[in-house]
Amino acid sequence: MNNAVKTANKPAPVKKKAAPVKKKSSRASLDARKARSGWLFLLPFILGLFFIYGPVILDSIKFSFGAVKTLPGGGFQYDFVGFANYNEALTVDVYFVQTLTQGIKDLIFDIPAIVIFSLFMAVLLNQKMLGRAAFRAIFFIPVILCTGLIDEIDSTNALTQYMSDNTSSINTGAGTDTVNAVVSMTDIQWMFDSMKVGTELTQYVVNIMNNIYDIINRSGVQMLIFLAGLQSISPAIYESCNIDGASAWEAFWKITIPMVSPMILVNAIYTVIDALTSATNPVMSYISGVYTGNGGRELSSAMAWMYFLIVIGIIGIVTAALSAFIFYQRRD
Repeated sequence: MNNAVKTANKPAPVKKKAAPVKKKSSRASLDARKARSGWLFLLPFILGLFFIYGPVILDSIKFSFGAVKTLPGGGFQYDFVGFANYNEALTVDVYFVQTLTQGIKDLIFDIPAIVIFSLFMAVLLNQKMLGRAAFRAIFFIPVILCTGLIDEIDSTNALTQYMSDNTSSINTGAGTDTVNAVVSMTDIQWMFDSMKVGTELTQYVVNIMNNIYDIINRSGVQMLIFLAGLQSISPAIYESCNIDGASAWEAFWKITIPMVSPMILVNAIYTVIDALTSATNPVMSYISGVYTGNGGRELSSAMAWMYFLIVIGIIGIVTAALSAFIFYQRRD
């Protein structure tokens, strides 16, 4: 009897409702839509690369491994010669190797100077001051003046040649001196010599000071990239540093440098490409001169492809060296 009462008073088991099945959204995620938009913007370049530049690239590869002879009745005859053109560029034409070595050596010294100068100017131009927009425009003007038709007109300007060439001579009235005298007059060389930091570092700094005109001209784009990176840093991070008692110097090395480190990598790669492929680059000028010479199309094609592989190798080395120090902020 008691068991029957307990059974009657026991509540009935509650049936658990099955969890609703989530339906897959038919709309693509925001990241996928952004990716498709990016490919849409790149589509004109991709089509131009395959259909316009693609045949030219294939022909240049073909010419680098062959010899072309113009026939008397018109047309030409192509003969495959293997690596003969590459061998001639490396062993026979000694000026190509010499020019290539000097160009790479100058690049190694120019990259740190351009990146450091552009970062320094970006930090200054990011400060709150009167006429900040005007100062930014002034520092970007050399980028505009060094492109297109203005660059061709400026190439015949004697004053520009004196400013960009540290081997030129200037008549100061007391005698003819070189542009290197500008550094000597400001005692910069004497200052570094008195610091006993080594003759190599002293000469490097002196060369940078003598080449400051070219460095400023080539730092405009990098400066804008650094400005964009600096403005993306949240002011709350610097406020937290001030509350903790960190100085401006500590905030620069602990906050600013890590946050803009991806831009340092981008600017380093951009500087390498811009320096090695500019029209004023001595290697590019030498290859162009070989191309315009008699029968130099095949040899210049081989030189160009070797130079291209060297540029890719330098970019890979710079990327591998800087990637270990890059900080990427998580946006979870």
